[in-house]
Amino acid sequence: MSGFSFYPGKNLGACGEGGALVTNSDAHAARAKSLREHGSTQRYYHDEIGFNYRMEGIQGAVLGVKLKHLDAWTKGRRRVAKRYHELLADTPLQLPIEANWAESVYHLYVVRHPRRDDLKKHLEANKVGCALHYPLPLHLQKCYASLGYKAGSFPVAEKAARECLSLPIYPEITDEQIQRVAAVIRDFFKK
Repeated sequence: MSGFSFYPGKNLGACGEGGALVTNSDAHAARAKSLREHGSTQRYYHDEIGFNYRMEGIQGAVLGVKLKHLDAWTKGRRRVAKRYHELLADTPLQLPIEANWAESVYHLYVVRHPRRDDLKKHLEANKVGCALHYPLPLHLQKCYASLGYKAGSFPVAEKAARECLSLPIYPEITDEQIQRVAAVIRDFFKK
């Protein structure tokens, strides 16, 4: 099974909530369909407690229009990522790595640095947008407290959460804007 999010901020986003689940298993497909329909396989008869996970038609219509542009948007994001790689390669930032057997769609362009918070303040002070995605690892989220994990249980995830910073990336960002982001970052490391 694979899941896809169509959250509005995603590369292929709806205008509201939406997602898709795909599988090559008839049994998994049948169970997923039942769960999305309040645990029902026949209208008004419920075999188990389920959910209302049916995507609204308007979301599908929006996605149908946007899907035609996805390849061009992906090329745009890859262009931006390539340019960031070129402009930031000799900085102390840890840049995203793309495996030679894969091709990233760069939903986000996430860099890492131990002084992430200082860099974020510097970018914001210079009116450069940036974001922290997932600043608290799952095992430290309140909803998982009953599992008993504490700080130090997953040090790699905790380090990533402290160091990751997302730089601006979208298909239409101009080379001038990318160069400005890189210049502000370079300025941070000169100080």
